[in-house]
Amino acid sequence: MPDEKPTPEPAGPPAPAAPEKAARPSKKKAEEKEEPKAPRAPKKLEGVKEDFRYIVRMANTDLDGTRSVGYALTAISGVGIRVSEAVADLAGVPRAERLGNLSEEQTDKIEATLSKLGELFPPWMVNRPKDWESGLDLHLVGAEVEVRLRDDINLMKMIRSYKGVRHETGQKVRGQRTRSNGRTGLTVGVTKKAALEAAKAKKAEEAAPKKEEKKEEKKPAEKKE
Repeated sequence: MPDEKPTPEPAGPPAPAAPEKAARPSKKKAEEKEEPKAPRAPKKLEGVKEDFRYIVRMANTDLDGTRSVGYALTAISGVGIRVSEAVADLAGVPRAERLGNLSEEQTDKIEATLSKLGELFPPWMVNRPKDWESGLDLHLVGAEVEVRLRDDINLMKMIRSYKGVRHETGQKVRGQRTRSNGRTGLTVGVTKKAALEAAKAKKAEEAAPKKEEKKEEKKPAEKKE
């Protein structure tokens, strides 16, 4: 029998052509550059007067005028929330009012009240009772707090009290432990006994030849016959 030729397989449908990538639109650099934006004005607050002050200067401190009187006065050193509320009541100013809405007369009243808190407060409320110079109950505010603290430390150093000596040496003053906390200097960590013994042995070895040399020098010269 003659060789049978294999019948050719029918060709399938042609493969779809790959879609062409769409060309990106050309961007003009000149158009892309935006003009610099002007700085935005601060947002207008609700319930603000026309002569509102964003910063109020009081007791040598810049206070935030957008905060209420009770919280704005706490930025002054020596004034906490309890003291600020008491000051507002003594000056006749509402605690919840924004500090920037107050008139100059009201802020002057607050400042005058701050200057004489030692007379207005009971002795248990002041921060410097029975001052060692005057014997009066004082309440320090603003820069006076740091000045008096520096003077007290210098006095303790001068009279050589225990606290003054500790301040001079840079050690803890109020009885805290110093073995693990507040360690200063080059040595960090605990030195082991073995390391100490090795250092002592090394020093002894270095010192031994020096002693022998000195003994030889001290021997008198032999007499000639």
